Amino acid sequence: MAPRASLRDRWLGWRNRVVASPRFQRWAAGFPLTRGIARKNTRALFDLCAGFVYTQVLTACIRLDLFRILAEGPLTLDMLARRLDLPVEKTRCLMRAAASLDLVRALPGDRFGLADLGAALTGNPGIAAMVEHHALLYADLADPVALLRGTAEPTRLARYWPYAAGETADAASVAPYGGLMGSSQALIADDVLDACDLSRSRHLMDVGGGEGAFLQAVAARHDALPLTLFDLPAVAGRAAERLAQAGLAERITCRGGSFHDGLPAGADTMSLVRIVHDHDDGPALALLKAVHAALPPGGTLILAEPMAGTPGAEPVGDAYFGFYLLAMGSGRPRRAEELHAMLRRAGFATTREHRTRRPLLTRLIVAQKDAR
Repeated sequence: MAPRASLRDRWLGWRNRVVASPRFQRWAAGFPLTRGIARKNTRALFDLCAGFVYTQVLTACIRLDLFRILAEGPLTLDMLARRLDLPVEKTRCLMRAAASLDLVRALPGDRFGLADLGAALTGNPGIAAMVEHHALLYADLADPVALLRGTAEPTRLARYWPYAAGETADAASVAPYGGLMGSSQALIADDVLDACDLSRSRHLMDVGGGEGAFLQAVAARHDALPLTLFDLPAVAGRAAERLAQAGLAERITCRGGSFHDGLPAGADTMSLVRIVHDHDDGPALALLKAVHAALPPGGTLILAEPMAGTPGAEPVGDAYFGFYLLAMGSGRPRRAEELHAMLRRAGFATTREHRTRRPLLTRLIVAQKDAR
């Protein structure tokens, strides 16, 4: 026998039936007190349906290098058509679409210039790299139900991130994602460093450090702090080459290995920047335990990543990262309280969240090992 529905559940059922009624929808759209809400909800529903098209407008702008071109100053439609190598009317279609998304701004004289969002993109190349990368994600999400049921074919993202499927990564397989990791880490590195204090650290090791974008930002702020990058051997090798080209070979030591075999000791501070959410619960906990074991008494872990349930950014953590990691085949977005609990299970004595400037992109938890 089914349990009796609560008063709240019955009220929600009645409300949903009312809102679903086309007759009510037409009335709400015309009644002065509900008209604004009805129009807002209509727009929100349409945006959900049209979101892919909006993204493809952005993709076209990036592939045509539109934002860099307009960074030089506003241009007429005819001039843009020549620079973009598009027919004038197709250029007008693109520019009107981009203007409707606040990427560009329509100006008098049939001219167009950058709007705030377009200008912001010119200073964040990592976003453009992610937009291009999303072509793989969209292909994997062509049948989201099959993905949820586990009946989909092997995904492109799983091949892109070989470690997600437990495959051995070699130089050829890590090359495609090395630059993408660097771009995404560079986007948040300063936010992480603004939120944590490294002044008392004697040695920082970045675990899963990719090609060194985060440690490069650390080196710029802390010129006397010894730094070590730890990642898979093929990744660490690429990092060593990149950091040498940046003149940081003597500042940053690159070490290759797997956390499954334990982490090297010697650092009193370790960082995990956008790493934990890439792993399922078992491997994620094993990683945190490996960090705890490698740290000396009183050592510190800096854990930074986007988190599920972030106020004002729920779709980012729960929808975007939820389905991205589902397609990747490994990991899941976690709420802050879940990470605090995992850190305590791993052996850390205290955990505390520090505010970041843009929690939508990353939040920060600092965990401390017992000093005894």
